Amino acid sequence: MHYKNLISTEINEYIEDIAKLRIKIFHDYPYLYDGDLAYERKYLQTYVNSKTSLVSLAMDGERLVGATSCIPMKDEWDDFKAPFIANNIDPTQVFYFGESILLPEYRGKGIGKEFFTIRESHAKAHLPSLKYTAFCSVMRPKNHPLKPKDYRPLDAFWSKMAYQKQEDLQAKTAWKDLDKTKEDTKSLVFWLKNWD
Repeated sequence: MHYKNLISTEINEYIEDIAKLRIKIFHDYPYLYDGDLAYERKYLQTYVNSKTSLVSLAMDGERLVGATSCIPMKDEWDDFKAPFIANNIDPTQVFYFGESILLPEYRGKGIGKEFFTIRESHAKAHLPSLKYTAFCSVMRPKNHPLKPKDYRPLDAFWSKMAYQKQEDLQAKTAWKDLDKTKEDTKSLVFWLKNWD
């Protein structure tokens, strides 16, 4: 295993591979994302356009098996900045962690922890005013009909990495679920780590 770190426009070369991996992983619960390559290219272009964004690729030899991303919150979509502004948190002091995606057979081997280490190091190096690193997770009802019986949320892992769930910080975004005919709006709750 090794990691390939891409900053800003370096991401361009791998956009298609990252997009396909995102679609594959987010197909599963809790995201249930009915993937769309055009949307993925638009989403990833935000990272290309930011001068200090990072996408780190987890490689098994030449095979892409996972990816993780981060970007200054000031460069993110307004939907993600809005809850911070509403709660008097300056987006210029926040580094946002996007996805951490990993093929199932590579989970439980310490890669998720390494993804946090890579992103936190990058955030501290590229944002002198850093106060928070943040990510968000989709909120689903406990009795969702497509929830697998063996599903285990990652809350305990995230807490172990010193992140705290912030119920009052929620973003809204839309995508089409596998079992739906059109997009609907989802609530995403943020988790924060304070670097003060």
